Amino acid sequence: MFIDKSEIEINEKFLDEGYIITDVSDIDLLSNIQDFFIKNIKNNFNNLEKEKNNLDILNGIHNYLEIKNLNNFRLNLINKMNDFKDLRKSYYLIAKNILDKIVGNELAMQMRVNLSIQMPNDDSSLLPIHADTWSGDSPYEVVVWIPLVDCFDTKSMYILRPSYIDEFNIAFKDKNVDDSDSLFEFFKDKVEWISIKYGQVLIFNQSLPHGNIVNQTKET
Repeated sequence: MFIDKSEIEINEKFLDEGYIITDVSDIDLLSNIQDFFIKNIKNNFNNLEKEKNNLDILNGIHNYLEIKNLNNFRLNLINKMNDFKDLRKSYYLIAKNILDKIVGNELAMQMRVNLSIQMPNDDSSLLPIHADTWSGDSPYEVVVWIPLVDCFDTKSMYILRPSYIDEFNIAFKDKNVDDSDSLFEFFKDKVEWISIKYGQVLIFNQSLPHGNIVNQTKET
């Protein structure tokens, strides 16, 4: 197999940092997915027409949706998007170029695409610090995470770099650090907050501890 210098650099970066952020390979495919969400959201809220553009609508959905209705709203969107023809194919093609370099091109993909919605000050939709392998996922998987809006600070997720994993494993076994909140407090100064823009894709090692906290920004 012949691997060029850029592929070596990408793989070394992924191993060192635990993730890669890059531009999507086809912005039109991503726009189609975003348009699908906008169409379905507008069907739920008639007063959205005054919003300027797709990003304004998505960033400001908390102005129309109450937190108590968020989970039903999210599940409804998940069901509709997984009935959306060619969604999985588009999702894969958006990240294919970088996936081929990191993982290879002989892949299996999960059957359903998931959706996370983090509204400001919402503590009902949190994912405490965890690794997907803790619940039985394969250590040979990677996660493809495509934002529909710009994500930054507490509006995004955090991940623990591979260089801290040995220290984390020791703390995980420590009886004085026996729950996820304690683990996060122990490592909150060492996690890295992902900053990613709409039009980019994140691929990360789901064996590394990651999660989110209450979104303290003014955007969803």
